[in-house]
Amino acid sequence: MAAEQDGGTDAGRESCSVSSPAVHGGCSCGAIRYRVEGIPSSISICHCRSCRLASGAPAVSWFVVSRAQFKLVSGTLTIHQSSNPVHRGFCRNCGTQLTYEHESAPDTIELTTASLDEPEDFQPTKEIWLSKKLRWAAVNANLEHHSEDP
Repeated sequence: MAAEQDGGTDAGRESCSVSSPAVHGGCSCGAIRYRVEGIPSSISICHCRSCRLASGAPAVSWFVVSRAQFKLVSGTLTIHQSSNPVHRGFCRNCGTQLTYEHESAPDTIELTTASLDEPEDFQPTKEIWLSKKLRWAAVNANLEHHSEDP
């Protein structure tokens, strides 16, 4: 999906094993809530530097849905342009990162898997940007591995 300067987490459109017709999530303080209907097109763990800096974590799990599947139920996202083609949405109250939008994929939005009420239901199928992974960060041997964003 994106050039390396800002990671990109949309890799392929494989089907995921999520069967819930609608899921909910939001930020840590509860000011922002969202709803997603249907199955994500992709669920991945991203190791790019941009995602690491935005989250303060060694990697971030994202799931990709069409904009039509996503609805902001309450609150207002604060948008930060982390690079020319990328906008990241977060809660201005608690700082929780929630969304990733790339100009090259205007019909999709990516959401942080951990912001879901039931993140266990959205198991990643791949790890991406392993070429940028921190040396000490572990990888899951059971997932597909990609040096960049396939």
